[in-house]
Formats: sequence, structure tokens, C-alpha cells
Amino acid sequence: MRYLFNFSLANCLAMLFTYTAFSQSVVPIIPFPNQVVMQKGNLELSKGLFIKGNSNYKDYLRKTLKDEFQLEFISDNKGIELQLSVSSDKKKSAEAYTLDIKPKMIKIQASDEAGIFYGIQSLRQLLLANHKQLPLLSIEDSPAFKWRSYMLDEARYFHGKETVKQLLDEMALLKMNKFHWHLTNDAGWRIEIKAFPLLTSVGSKRDSSQINDAGKKWKSTLSDRKEHSGFYTQEDIKEIITYASERQIDIIPEISMPGHSSAAIASYPFLGVSKKAIKVPTNFGVLSAVLDVSDSKVADFYHQVLKEVALLFPSNYIHIGGDEVKFDEWKASKSVESYMKKHEINNHYDLHVHFTNEIAKFVGDSLNKKIIGWNEILGKNVHEWAKEENASKSLSKNTIVQFWKGEAKDLLYGIDKGYEVINSDHKYTYLDYSYKQIDLSKAYNFNPIPAGLGQNQQKLVIGLGAQMWSEWTPTAKDIAYQTYPRIAAYAETGWTAQENKNYERFNKSIKNLLKHWIAKGYYTNRP
Repeated sequence: MRYLFNFSLANCLAMLFTYTAFSQSVVPIIPFPNQVVMQKGNLELSKGLFIKGNSNYKDYLRKTLKDEFQLEFISDNKGIELQLSVSSDKKKSAEAYTLDIKPKMIKIQASDEAGIFYGIQSLRQLLLANHKQLPLLSIEDSPAFKWRSYMLDEARYFHGKETVKQLLDEMALLKMNKFHWHLTNDAGWRIEIKAFPLLTSVGSKRDSSQINDAGKKWKSTLSDRKEHSGFYTQEDIKEIITYASERQIDIIPEISMPGHSSAAIASYPFLGVSKKAIKVPTNFGVLSAVLDVSDSKVADFYHQVLKEVALLFPSNYIHIGGDEVKFDEWKASKSVESYMKKHEINNHYDLHVHFTNEIAKFVGDSLNKKIIGWNEILGKNVHEWAKEENASKSLSKNTIVQFWKGEAKDLLYGIDKGYEVINSDHKYTYLDYSYKQIDLSKAYNFNPIPAGLGQNQQKLVIGLGAQMWSEWTPTAKDIAYQTYPRIAAYAETGWTAQENKNYERFNKSIKNLLKHWIAKGYYTNRP
């Protein structure tokens, strides 16, 4: 009996191994589902389809399958039933779904509309592989992380509504749920604020732009000598928010402060420490202009800006930047020095934390939202050019820290203090970096959770972001070149459990997406 038991166990293990290899090879879905059960046979789609169910996505599904795959729909229930079922199953987590493909039915079930939408995206990817038939299978799926973001920097270059909508479409196909919209920086202000019209009439324009000279980038002395301008009206933004919401994407606006504020200061000079008029810079990089945090009028100004932003964006979050703040102007200001003494602020990192906490309090108390900032908001130096001591003040708990710069100890610094963290380590997630710096394999193998964390610490890493900074990508074509196919790697890292990731399988499955992106004009072969 013992021999028979061992023999059966060995066969079961062999069957399990065979199933795993088989399912990974015939289910070309990215991000890869976390549980797949394959069955024999295929479902032919030539008989036509009809849709039933209680989901709001019935019309979206019908239009998508007709427009994208030319599938026919019939009204007499003689074809294949497509059932979308939203059930109040509290056992299922948010965004989770099941997809069952049976001989006469395709059924997507979830406890919320987000899950239904993601089940549809898995179905779409199966159809990208074969428009005419589908494998019989059962998928049970849910995301590894709740935060799966793509960031587009439009402060450096304005790209416009159509580019944003195209990116939102591809994010949706890949089950990414956060669009981080970088709308203000030194080089431009791209969002209409009705209380302060000069932010767009002045701050959205610059005389010229620094251009990459044979790979020199920030060291380049070349300029295109062309005016660059552009911004989104509030009506534009409402339109894009609606478009994103239909695709289960939350838009998080970034309004940079207290550094990277030259465009705002050029529009309203009283915002700056010197109070002198400046122009919107034509060079990129880390500039010295910084907000006068000692001036109450500056706080009032940004409170009004944030009120308008909060009314526009339904998201629970506002990103305030907070990165790369140079202290030179603060150090030279008697007003700032007096303010620090009054508030018992020891050094300029403490001043940075103090300012961030004041903004966090306003956003929390008055706008009922939470702020996000790059990891400098912790008051810990991660830059070689900053010589000041770290802050002794603690960052407000009404914040999320987005880690981008530093070593593992700098990431752990925020986690150890109990802050939720989005891991956007620039060495792995910056899409402006070349394919030599971050190839597809390196992007795919990024793990947002560093080794050695306990379970409670792991829970504080809420996800990852992929950042498309646009200093050197002035056109939509440039953005697409840097984004595709690496966005798929980040999408799978955000959704698929670490133990289910497999680069060899991913690299095979991505071929269908490459064909899709080639047809859309987004992808060209890498040199």
C-alpha cells in the first residue's frame, strides 16, 4: 500500500508539473493569472454571441468585441452566452474575478465592477492570440498589489488628450489602476487654475527647450530655440477623468512643491524667496528656485490651488512632489531664518518636513484627502549635493511615501517608521532610462518588496510605479518607444504573485501584445 501511495503521489506531482507548463504556454495573458485550470477542447466563436448579466460593462464588452475582433452578436440566444455577473461575495477581494470558458458559455464573475472589467481584459488578451476560438479553462485571479501605476510627466513636454487616452487604454488592457499625472514642474504648468490664470498664460510657456546632444542630456548646451506651450483646461481634465474611470483607473495629479516650482514663480513672483521676476526655465534638471515657505500668502495660494485640484479629481490622493529641494535660497533668506526660529525648526530638512506636514494637514482636514510625496519628504538626505543633517521632525502619518532615490536602507527607513510605500526605485522603474540601462528582463525581475521584511512590513509596500519622465521624449512617438514593451513587465509585477512569475513564459506571451502595439503604431523593434 505504501508503494502504491508513493507511486500515486509521484504521478500527481508529474501531472501538476505538466499542467503548470501547459497552462503557462497556452494562456497568453499578461499579467499572468494567479490560478488557471485548463480543460480539453476549444470554444468556437463563429456561431455568434449574446450578452447577459447585471454588470455595467455589457455595452463596453459588446462594442470592444465588435470593433476590435469583428465578432458577431445575435439576439435570439442561439449563440454563445457571454455572462457578466456582479455578486456581493464578501469573500472575494476588490478587483478579483473569475473567468470560465465552457463549451457554450463564457462567464465573468466578480464582487465589483473592477473585477468584471479585469476579467474582460483577460478575455481580450486571449482573443488577441486567436480571434476565432478560445481554450476551455477556468481562471481565478486577483492582484498582488493594490497600487499599480504608470506616471506621465507632462510638465516638461505637453502631449495632449489623445496621447493620454492611448496610454489609459493600454494601462487598462494590462490591469494597471493608477495614472500618476505629473502636471507641474520648473519647465511648465499644465493645469488650469481659475483663481490664478497666470499659471497657464505665463507658466505653461517657455521660449526654448534644452535638447539631448549625442547622449549628453543634462550636460547638453544645445537648445531647439522653439517656444513650447500647452495646458489642460478643467473641461479637458474632466473628460480624461471620465475616460479613465470607465477603465477602472484612478488619476492622481502631481502639483510639485516646494521645489521644482519655477513655472509657478515665473507666473507669480511673490511665491519665490527673492520675490524677483524670473522666466520659465529652458533647461532641465535640478534648479535652485524654491517656494518661500515663510510667507503666509504662499500657503494661501497653494491652499486655493489644491482646493481646485481636489474638486476636479475624485481620487483620494494628491501628489505634492517634494523631491530635489535645494536649500540655497532658504539659507540666504532672513525671512526664512526668522520663520525657522519662531517655529523651533533646527535645519532645512526639518523645514522641508514642516512644510510637508502643513500641506498634509490642510489636505487631510479641509479636502479629506491624503498626500503622496517622493521619499525626500521623510527628511532624509539621499543626494550627494545636499550636505545638511537629516530632519529630526517626523513626517505626518497622512502621507504615502513614493520611494525613488537611495539605497535599500533608505527604502527601509520609511517602512520602519510605519509609512505606506510605493516602490518606484529609479534603477528599475524609470522609463526614460535606455534599454541598455533597464532592459525588459531587468524591468520584469523587479520585486517591490525587498528581501528580509516581516509580514507587517511587507503590507506597507502597497505597490509600484513606472515613471515616464519626459525631458528627452518630446513626442508621443518617443513616449511610446520608451514605454512599450516595458510597461507590460511592470503590470505583471504589480498583479501576478511573485511565485507565479516566469520570464520565459512572459517573453513568449508578450508577442501577442507586440503585434497589438505594432498595429496601433506604438511599437517598433529595438535597435
